[in-house]
Amino acid sequence: MLRIIVVVFALIAAAYLMLRLARELGKADMDWRGIAFVAGFVVLAFYLRHVTEIGGLG
Repeated sequence: MLRIIVVVFALIAAAYLMLRLARELGKADMDWRGIAFVAGFVVLAFYLRHVTEIGGLG
């Protein structure tokens, strides 16, 4: 029962933080092309790591 309560509170806190972050990002003047480039680069790195099995921290 205690685990369920902790998980529910964690989910509520995560949802609150995501909504707050979305609200702040909506107000800010962001360079969305740069953010998309960085996100694409990270996704490509993980994909190539998965396909080639080269790289990583281990």
